[in-house]
Amino acid sequence: MNFWSEIVGQQDAVAALDHAASPEGANDLAHAWLITGPPGSGRFNLALRFAAALVARDTSDAARAREYSAVAAGTHPDVLVVRTQTNQLGVEQIREAVTSAYYAPAVSPRRVIVIEDADRMNTAAANAALKALEEPPQTTVWILCTPAEADLLPTIRSRTRLVRLVTPDSEQVAQLLCERDGVEPSLASRAAQLAQGHIGMARRLAIDAEAMQRREKTVEIALGVRTLPEAMAAAVQLSEISLADAEALVARQLDAERRELMQQMGLQLGDPVPAEIRRDMKAIDDTEKGRLSRGKVDATDRVLLDLLALARDLLVLQLGAKQPLINSAYRDRIAEYAVQSHLKETLQLADTLEKARQRVVRNVRPELVLEAAFAAIVAYRYSNRK
Repeated sequence: MNFWSEIVGQQDAVAALDHAASPEGANDLAHAWLITGPPGSGRFNLALRFAAALVARDTSDAARAREYSAVAAGTHPDVLVVRTQTNQLGVEQIREAVTSAYYAPAVSPRRVIVIEDADRMNTAAANAALKALEEPPQTTVWILCTPAEADLLPTIRSRTRLVRLVTPDSEQVAQLLCERDGVEPSLASRAAQLAQGHIGMARRLAIDAEAMQRREKTVEIALGVRTLPEAMAAAVQLSEISLADAEALVARQLDAERRELMQQMGLQLGDPVPAEIRRDMKAIDDTEKGRLSRGKVDATDRVLLDLLALARDLLVLQLGAKQPLINSAYRDRIAEYAVQSHLKETLQLADTLEKARQRVVRNVRPELVLEAAFAAIVAYRYSNRK
């Protein structure tokens, strides 16, 4: 596998960034880049690899791979990765990044600042970033990642070079799971299909049996809901599943960070915490609440994506399209809906579910969003009774 091989389905983007990071592309290297793409398209991984290519002293895969290992681990002296585990990226983090941007490179030709969720910057953070982009140091390159360019201020967008990613093909995602993660081909294909090109979700479905069971349960519940009381019960049930999913994920993240911090001191988790790292350990613990909030939003969004996949399958059958169903295991039950339903109402259901996704990322309570989504499913079934 070459240096860019884990970036699947993004040939044009890879070609542009590979050229910009090469000596021949020096004149095409902008001081700020904006990488956009749907969730799971690999935009953050692409940003990290671009950063590694920029700080590598030669263009060989081996040299870039060494730099990437340090960048991904957060230990490279000339690459700062700005991330948030909560729903908001605050001004203090951006101010630290701005200060770092004006340091001279320590061991590399350039310094690179990568902002994973630039769309999560609050107003103050966005303004702080804008000032840095207006007067950039010659040796610093900014890389911002966001789902869409519209998520950022127009003044920030105008100071960056845009790289758009697309949703990867399911076959390409499945091949990556087989080659990189050793997933059995049939499971890799199923996970990639269910994830709809979302690389991270496909991997999780393939290697985490509980994640696959959660998705199957979501589909079963949605197909079984008939009345409003059932819809409210389903919303509560899936809300509880989403919370449990978020709690388990956050617990693993916190445990891994605590272990890493203790290992840096030559200690094991459970040993007495030395005074010199108590502050750092407390800082990790203090992020738990914010991470849980974001984790539940992300888990709820995955439920809504699963419901949208059902609506998409309904449309495929109603239109007589040749596209394969995402939820092919439930083809017969979905076909019953398709025969009894009208295309207009199915489109309205899909629109309602998409608006529900927008609400949940705007901090509307996930429980209320799920209740509204399942109420819409009941209304859809009722409106199409013959």
